[in-house]
Amino acid sequence: MHGWHNRRNSGAWHPGKTLSIGESMELILWRHADAEDGMNDMARKLTAKGHKQAEKMAEWLRDHVTQPYRVVASPAVRARETADYLAAQYNIEPLIAPGCSAASILTAAGWPDAKGTVIIVGHQPALGAAAAFLLAGQEMPWSIKKSAIWWLSNRVRLGEHQTVLRCSLTSDML
Repeated sequence: MHGWHNRRNSGAWHPGKTLSIGESMELILWRHADAEDGMNDMARKLTAKGHKQAEKMAEWLRDHVTQPYRVVASPAVRARETADYLAAQYNIEPLIAPGCSAASILTAAGWPDAKGTVIIVGHQPALGAAAAFLLAGQEMPWSIKKSAIWWLSNRVRLGEHQTVLRCSLTSDML
């Protein structure tokens, strides 16, 4: 097994949730790297290109994300193989398997209450829909390229909750 399973029910995200002043969280949405085609979606492995993409992005993340951080990966093989490049141990979360919702992504991350940095390794279209919800206030079909990250922060300024896009990066930019 590639890590431990830890479904977090307390502090789960819901649409009316608000932050207290002084709380913050870093959320990195990382789409799995390029994977082979196949009939069994959960068993699809990374391609040679995907391994290179995941390795490059993991190296960038290690250089730019302050430790400690928590990694949460989909149980799909391609997501776990992507996460393997960044962390020796991580949570495997069935809640964010292929076909999940944006709300499932945010719940698994503990948004917005988790402290520190949470890196979600998951799938389209849920990652794009979660990013759209956090930045535009509604789920939309935003696309996140394979092995790309969207780094988001939350904060409270003058009593107002804000989500900030800190970085959007594709592996071919590295």
